[in-house]
Amino acid sequence: MTGVELRQLRYFVAVAEELNFGRAADRLLIAGPSLSQQIKALERDLGVRLFDRDRRSVSLTAAGAALLPHTRALLERADDLRRRAGRLAGSEAVRLGYVNWLPADLTTRTAGVAQVHVDAWIAPSHTQATRIADGSLDLAVCWVRDEDLKRHGLRARLLGADRLYAVATGTDTGDVRARDTSVLLDDDTQSWSSWNVYAEQLAHDTGAHAVPISDGGITGPAFFDHVRRSRRPVVNSPKGQTAPLPPDLVRREVVEPSVHWTWSLVWREGETRAGVLAAVDALCDGVGDLGLRAPDAWLPAGDPHR
Repeated sequence: MTGVELRQLRYFVAVAEELNFGRAADRLLIAGPSLSQQIKALERDLGVRLFDRDRRSVSLTAAGAALLPHTRALLERADDLRRRAGRLAGSEAVRLGYVNWLPADLTTRTAGVAQVHVDAWIAPSHTQATRIADGSLDLAVCWVRDEDLKRHGLRARLLGADRLYAVATGTDTGDVRARDTSVLLDDDTQSWSSWNVYAEQLAHDTGAHAVPISDGGITGPAFFDHVRRSRRPVVNSPKGQTAPLPPDLVRREVVEPSVHWTWSLVWREGETRAGVLAAVDALCDGVGDLGLRAPDAWLPAGDPHR
C-alpha cells in the first residue's frame, strides 16, 4: 500500500466510469499505454485485480466494484483537504471591522477557514455597515436594523448580545423596571446615530425617560456624572458594559422588560468568496439565541434577530 498514489486512484475511478481504457485516457489527458501500466501497478500494490479486460470489453471485478465507492470517498476527502489548505494559505484575506466588541475566541474559531484581519479603524455601527456596502470591509460586527440591511444590500447573522443594565446612585442594587429608568440621547448624531435610534425606541416602548445631552456622555466619566445628577437609574450603553463603576455608583438589572442589544455579523448580500462565507459560518454556527427568546426580552422594532 505504500506505493499507492492519489493519481492512480483517480485513474482507477476514470476507467471504472468509462469501462474503456481509450476513453478514460482521453479524459485524463494521458497516453493509453501509460494508463494501462498505472492500473497494473495499482493492482499490484493493492494485491487484487480491479478489472477484467480483453480486446473487446472492460468490466469491474467483484473486488473492483467493492473498492470503487471507498476510493471515491477517499478522493473527496483529499479534495476537501486541498480546499482547506488553500484557504489556510492566505491567498485571500478577510477584512473585519467592529465597533467595540469582538468574540474573545475569534482567532481560534476562524483559524481553520480564513485569515481574518481585524481593521484598526474602530467606527460606529452605521459607518461599519456603510464600509461593508462600499467594499472597504468584508465583514463587520455591528448593530443593524432590517432597513439598514435592505438599503445597503447586506445580510446579517447573530453573533453576540448584551443585556443592558442601569447605573444608579445609592446602595440599592435591586432590579429596576425599564419604565423607571432614564436613557441618554446625544446630539452628536454622527457618533451616536445607532444608539440614539435604539434609545428612542426603548423610551417609546417601555416608558423610560429620554434625556437629551450634548457632551458625549453616553460613556466614560461624563456618563457617570449624568447618573449622579439623575433622579432615576440610567441605562448603560453597550460601549460601557465592561467599564468599572466608581465606588459611589451601583449596577441594577433592568426588568419588565429585560433590555437587549444585539451584535450582528454583517456581509454583502452577493458575496461569493469562500473565505468570507466560511468565516461567517465559523463565527455564527452554534451561537444560539443568547436569551433573546425569553418571554420578557425586549429588542427594538426592525432588529433582524427579533
